[in-house]
Amino acid sequence: MWTLLAFLSALCLGCYDISKKTALRDNRVIDVLTLSVCISALLLAVPLCLSRLQPDLLRATPFFVPTLDLQAHLFTFLKSVIVLSSWVFAYISLKHLPLSVVSPMQATRPMWTLLGAVLLFGERLNGWQWLGVSLAIGTVFIFSFKSKSSITNPQSQINNRYYITLALAILIGACAGLYDKYLMRRYDHNAVQVYYTFYQAVMMLLAWTMVNRHNLRPTVSYLRSVKKIGIIVLISLFLVVSDNTYMLALRDPDSLIAVVSTIRRGGAVIGFAYGLLFLREPDPWRKVLCMAGILTGLLCLALGS
Repeated sequence: MWTLLAFLSALCLGCYDISKKTALRDNRVIDVLTLSVCISALLLAVPLCLSRLQPDLLRATPFFVPTLDLQAHLFTFLKSVIVLSSWVFAYISLKHLPLSVVSPMQATRPMWTLLGAVLLFGERLNGWQWLGVSLAIGTVFIFSFKSKSSITNPQSQINNRYYITLALAILIGACAGLYDKYLMRRYDHNAVQVYYTFYQAVMMLLAWTMVNRHNLRPTVSYLRSVKKIGIIVLISLFLVVSDNTYMLALRDPDSLIAVVSTIRRGGAVIGFAYGLLFLREPDPWRKVLCMAGILTGLLCLALGS
């Protein structure tokens, strides 16, 4: 069951990447990130309010949000800081780099998560799982190296800066994955998701206010200036579903963070396909080969899990 949840999370994550790329074309990074996080918080406020006002209505459903003690809130706040830091770097790189480059490079995150899972949690993979992880991560790693080395335009120094931000997003994201494994063994996944999203919304609103402190406008005027609001709503919807199914998969005592993380990042295939078919991004055949490698690796993971 946890494998199916991981694949559903991957599907939503791929659609999430496409929505982000579309929204970032005409908007600032901080506007898209702030608005999408706030919309996610509003969506999650519904089950939270129902769980407090009508607990019997949701208690027997997957949407019930239990309370957390002070220690759990501190751990959840730390998750918010880690994830938000990764997102900021990821959004900056996504705005300035092709989607068919960012998505597969993001998919190298499980390589670092796998290393941490083996060293910190003592996870052991079977033959199929090792083959699947090796194929998926190895293919993407080779692609990422060649993508970076193929920059020959006059703005290479600017592009290199965005590759650095992308690398930071990947490394911090890997740390977040390992931390998720720790949290999901101790706390309810719904409670963690709801409260860490609320903390993110507060932090982003504070950051947005600081950035725009010399040019604050009424909320209605601000919303009118943001383009593609509907796409930003889709960012929030895909993220909420992807995070929920991902955390639910990690709740399973048999789940392996190395496998779940690799499957989830396999959603890069969707960004691949969109970038090649609709954005007409360059170097299609090498990217198709990379997609084939990722899909083969995911198939091996499915067989082994």
